[in-house]
Amino acid sequence: MKKIIFHSFFLLSFAFIWGCKKNEYPGNYPGGVVSPYISIFDVKDLYKGEDVTLSKANMFGSNQITGMVVSDHSGGNLPAGLLVIQDSRRLSQLRGIAISIGADAAKYVPGDSVKINVEGGVLKRVNGIMQITGVSASAITKVSSGNTIPVNRVPSNLILANPEKYENTLVVLVKAGFNPLPAATDKLAGDKTLNDGFGDITLHTEATANFANNPAPFLANFYAIVFNKITGDKLVSELRMRTGNDVVVLSSTISVSPIILTGFISDVAGGDGNFEYIQLMATRDINFATTPFSVVVTNNAGTATPTGFPANGWATGGLRTYKLNLTSGTAAKGSFFYVGGSSKLINGASSTSIAGANWIRSFNYTTTDGDGFGTRTGGLLANSGNASGIAVFQGTTVTEASIPVDVMFVETGGSLYTPGPPARGYRITNTDWYDIKNPITLQDQPFYRSGTNTLKMFYPPADLGYFYKLGGEYNVTLGRWMKARTQTNVLLTKQSTLAEIEGAGSTKLIQ
Repeated sequence: MKKIIFHSFFLLSFAFIWGCKKNEYPGNYPGGVVSPYISIFDVKDLYKGEDVTLSKANMFGSNQITGMVVSDHSGGNLPAGLLVIQDSRRLSQLRGIAISIGADAAKYVPGDSVKINVEGGVLKRVNGIMQITGVSASAITKVSSGNTIPVNRVPSNLILANPEKYENTLVVLVKAGFNPLPAATDKLAGDKTLNDGFGDITLHTEATANFANNPAPFLANFYAIVFNKITGDKLVSELRMRTGNDVVVLSSTISVSPIILTGFISDVAGGDGNFEYIQLMATRDINFATTPFSVVVTNNAGTATPTGFPANGWATGGLRTYKLNLTSGTAAKGSFFYVGGSSKLINGASSTSIAGANWIRSFNYTTTDGDGFGTRTGGLLANSGNASGIAVFQGTTVTEASIPVDVMFVETGGSLYTPGPPARGYRITNTDWYDIKNPITLQDQPFYRSGTNTLKMFYPPADLGYFYKLGGEYNVTLGRWMKARTQTNVLLTKQSTLAEIEGAGSTKLIQ
């Protein structure tokens, strides 16, 4: 009986294997139906430096791609004959591709959803642009139109570092301006260098584009398609706007912050009381006796009172906010100066004295209340947990409505912001990290943690003496950060010197 069962099972298994058709496309599930659609991500991955003729065999049984049209030839600024589409079918990874179809490319507009039979087409680079050639216009079917294209905000440094990833996709460079500053008569035509605080990238505008003679704005959002060209032996990205509507002007005036935050220490080695300090830089010559300023810190530890959302913002007082007035002394343009405890030591008790630095204001905050508000405290800023922050104000009167000239925050915890009504929180200003208006939607977002104002520093390991060094490049001619500040935690010792917190990696002023 056991032999009969065994032979029956063997014959049935053999018949099953013999009767199954060999899978034509390795990697597909036997018996499954292959989707006719392949992602742009996977198509582009077929290119290894040589032209590739697309077939069902190398496209894993598929023969079509789908995507959203992002090209618009009505402005006369895109490479002629290229239909540019993008999709994120593969792992939600957005990728774009250009399809060379000649004059018919102009029949499609952004927001058109299309499917394209690319079997027999050739994947190649032409003048640096990744594209599929040999596809007829009849191979394209428009599925729908008027679709919304999600905004894809990408800083320039990411595009420059990975040109293949972003090529043929629609991006927006936010808060970007030209470097050098355009003259009042300058137009968009030609190759111009755009800087968004993360790097320099070329914006190309054809002389024949219908917006070529539009004025070059001071500060704007630039919507553009990324195209690559070959320079030497590498790909280099450039941006091309489609129409004049791809420029959204944010400002036409220059506003230079007189003081910028460049670093601080909130957690020295050992006890913190009277040892914390803040490093700042003057962007112009300042006499504080004639042009006073103030620095306000906020500590939102769970035990800090008053509790709840800060009804008076930076002016809340108590153990939540503490103000130091700057009413004497001078600071030269481009120089560092300091505010903080009266000890003037670099890293807590028994460490190097930095009394020789330019201290504009120092006193023992463990025994002295703040100037106008703030209760004496053993720690101006938190060391971990809930958020802490620093703001600089012009003048010595700070109210709920006061807007700082610079501001930075560490972490996000605590009762920081509520939309209300009434809205309550800590007001920010336009910096490399924060925006009073959403740079994309232009909606008001005047507080930290409102809208896109979510960037923050992080706490390093506690009680070791880390100095928060904020390195960037601030252009005093343009009133803009050309390189946004980045946080570097410098571990100090008791023997550390001023050079460690003012040297390499520190913020620099440029003209």
